[in-house]
Amino acid sequence: MHAPDDPNRYQEVLVSPMYLAGMGGTADASFAPVTHWPHHHLDEGPCQLVVTSPDHRIRIGWFGDDFESWKITAAEEAVSTPCWTATFNHVTPPEIVAGLTTALARDYAESDAYGSSARFLAKSSYRWADAVRPLTDAGWTRDGGAERGTVEIVAPDGQAGVLIDNRLSGWDDETVTLWAGPPGWGSRSEAVFTARTPSHLIAATAAVMAESAPVMRERHQLDRRVEHLVTLTPVAQAVSVTSAAEPSVSRVPTPLDVRRTAVAQAVHRAARAPRTAADLRVMAAQIRSAGAMQHRSDSLAPTATVRLSASSSAPGHNR
Repeated sequence: MHAPDDPNRYQEVLVSPMYLAGMGGTADASFAPVTHWPHHHLDEGPCQLVVTSPDHRIRIGWFGDDFESWKITAAEEAVSTPCWTATFNHVTPPEIVAGLTTALARDYAESDAYGSSARFLAKSSYRWADAVRPLTDAGWTRDGGAERGTVEIVAPDGQAGVLIDNRLSGWDDETVTLWAGPPGWGSRSEAVFTARTPSHLIAATAAVMAESAPVMRERHQLDRRVEHLVTLTPVAQAVSVTSAAEPSVSRVPTPLDVRRTAVAQAVHRAARAPRTAADLRVMAAQIRSAGAMQHRSDSLAPTATVRLSASSSAPGHNR
């Protein structure tokens, strides 16, 4: 980690590729698409926050101190066994988790009152390629060295990939793993999906990994083992270049503006679905929360802001 006396320790930088940026200091982006859903804060136990769809069939759990920081499930009924589970570890950028929560918010908005058209419970495609098409379309290629019965697709830089295990058949078996970064507790992110996860939800998550847009972090939030693998651009420098290229802009964006934009983009993705009648309840809730987005430091606390505690930096088990 960075030395405490490093003058650049808290420098804000844009990190590219995004999938190597790590958790950062907050998970706000992952919850931005579902800020209008019910929030349940838990005083005891490892799960600190549960965000549910209004009918409680979709659950997004935040385990900030655990190796698996997010656990997301969907069930046919509020109290029934989950049909599928997705987990994201403590190194996963929350922007990647937002790919899934955005798709879930959209699916829920498009489902009818009786859940008969709930796409978030759709059957997974029998073609493994459907779940990873955003990656192959972006130039990720198949690794010929994968074990028999598995398929691995790897990014052009070799620092991220997806492993698909076709050897398992149980409905709750972990069959798809998105990964990024060198092996290690603090350097490799993992998103794991069980067998019945709808392919379009995995694809929505993978699509964010395929994006080239950088994300903002402070230097000390990057693991030393990935620093040489990423491109770091100081935010002040990026703002200066943007200002020089666009002299007509009257106000230079501040670092806080950059943060707000990252969260707002996640909300925007959730709102891009066609405007059906079922979408109206989501739109209304977003309008009610629009004012809160202007005060980010207060908007998600205590209802959604989830930050890493000191204990989350202690070594844990490694996959």
